[in-house]
Amino acid sequence: MGHKKLIKFQAIDTYKNVLQYPEDIKGNWNTFLKNTNPITLELACGKGEYSVNLGRQNKEINFIGVDIKGNRIYTGAKTAIEENLLNVAFLRIHISQITKYFEPNEINEIWIIFPDPFLKKGKEKNRLTHPRYLSAYQQIMQANGLINLKTDSKELYEFTLETIIETGCTLHENIADIYGQNKAIGALAIQTFYEKMHLEDGRIIYFLSFSLPANPITLTGRFADKIDLIDGE
Repeated sequence: MGHKKLIKFQAIDTYKNVLQYPEDIKGNWNTFLKNTNPITLELACGKGEYSVNLGRQNKEINFIGVDIKGNRIYTGAKTAIEENLLNVAFLRIHISQITKYFEPNEINEIWIIFPDPFLKKGKEKNRLTHPRYLSAYQQIMQANGLINLKTDSKELYEFTLETIIETGCTLHENIADIYGQNKAIGALAIQTFYEKMHLEDGRIIYFLSFSLPANPITLTGRFADKIDLIDGE
């Protein structure tokens, strides 16, 4: 491990707004956050740029950035501490274990910002909008809670649209070109480091917002018999 990375890992060990594989946090987030405000997750948050900026925009909502890479979480956690953003926290875990750390109905909304689209053949199961992940989200989200995807990957955008239909989700917003349609306002105006790079390269940025069905999601059609659902085991 590089020296700078080691310093960051040592730092987040001392940050009160970072939890790493915590025990007994499930169902106790409002105690940890010291309020009963709604909780929004940013999955695969990286440096936590969206969590921090959403926290700045919405002081009445709690934002938790989730990622496995502590050296990336360090940046957002440090910023939140420096700005006294008490509504921003970070959780270091594997997202595949998300149901171990949140109770049913504990999460109000999810943001997925420029995730790895896993374009190699056979890797679709790792996409954060794959039905196996949607099933996990269903176990922790409130009814009609929104899932928001922002991506520069046309493949992931189209895959997610197909998945929304196949799993019976409800599509609330579909923007095939955020900047081309002048939709970069509010939360969509937040730009991460990677988004700025993508825009400089002339890439199109896509956005989808949808909610999960009331009935449990199962793997059917092209997803059937390919991989077990995530169940927190």
